[in-house]
Amino acid sequence: MAMDDVPIRDDSIRLGQFLKLANLIESGAEAKGVIADGMVSVNGEVDTRRGRQLSPGDVVEIGGQSARVVSE
Repeated sequence: MAMDDVPIRDDSIRLGQFLKLANLIESGAEAKGVIADGMVSVNGEVDTRRGRQLSPGDVVEIGGQSARVVSE
């Protein structure tokens, strides 16, 4: 499975924001739904918190696509 590295400017980013930044979803409203439905995993574990703080090295997966948080 291919994984994209997605750089962030700050030390951390919220899960909902990262999904949009990584182009894994279309909108913030979509992020809310897919996270609440348990369709998103962080580091291999399902996480239903849209405000979950991600740091460089964290891996987010949704629908067979994955992206890794990296420092800019």
